[in-house]
Amino acid sequence: MTGPVDKRHRTGGAEAGGRDDRSYLIAGARLAAPPARAGLHVVATPIGNLGDITLRALETLAGADVIACEDTRVSSRLLARYGLRVPLLPYHEHNAAEMRPRLLGRLAEGASVALISDAGTPLVSDPGFRLVREAIAAGVHVEAVPGPSALLAAMVVSGLPTDRFLFEGFLPPKQVGRLARLSELAAVPASLVMFETGPRLADSLADMATALGGARPAAVCRELTKLHEEVRRGTLAELAAATVGLEPRGEIVVVVGPPLPAAAPAEADIDSALAAALAGASLKDAAAEVAAAFGLPRRTVYQRALDLTKGHKDG
Repeated sequence: MTGPVDKRHRTGGAEAGGRDDRSYLIAGARLAAPPARAGLHVVATPIGNLGDITLRALETLAGADVIACEDTRVSSRLLARYGLRVPLLPYHEHNAAEMRPRLLGRLAEGASVALISDAGTPLVSDPGFRLVREAIAAGVHVEAVPGPSALLAAMVVSGLPTDRFLFEGFLPPKQVGRLARLSELAAVPASLVMFETGPRLADSLADMATALGGARPAAVCRELTKLHEEVRRGTLAELAAATVGLEPRGEIVVVVGPPLPAAAPAEADIDSALAAALAGASLKDAAAEVAAAFGLPRRTVYQRALDLTKGHKDG
């Protein structure tokens, strides 16, 4: 007599409603894939060029019992390219409430489910997050199969600082909400990465120039990895002007550089402010007041105040 089976650690297969044909095509050669481990596999797929898929992704997809995807028509092209014969189940924002329990039920039975998006890494601006969160809560094994990502691809070709960035996703579609959100982001000390649609691009760039500053460097990355890939670089003001009246097609990522450093205050402005402050305050308090106003070190301003008062006495 055998003990109970822990379904969370079974591999897919016949016992989980699995398949017999687990294979994929590479350069005309059909390669066998082992059954994927029971659980949820979050698999990154190409953002445009189908040649960008990883070998591990192909093996995982081929070995899964089922693939949950946003649009079966889009994902079918990827499956056809690599000879994958795996059932597809649509899982998107419009049917997530209905499909999520079904997928969680399959996972509870010990199936292996591969989650993909139309392009790139799942969970980035798609409903996959809730599925992953509920799978984890249910004790299901969850693993990532990393690969292409539009936001990272845009970052590396933008020519802008990559050491720190904030991914904002899509900005609000209406101008009032968009300007309000951009105003909140204006002081973030990092590059900003945003998705945008062709019809909204010109208005969004104009609002970015207004809220973030027209002099901030930026890049508009369109159709990355595809035949008509295009990257435009310049200031926000320049990019906004170049886009007026245009509605470019395809997937668009906008990258904006960090806030520009404030210009150093002119020495004459500091002296003028110190003279006014010294008229009604002690040297120490006047220096502290001016240092705070200009964002300068107190010691530096205090020394300048000493020089000014000494100069007046010597004169």
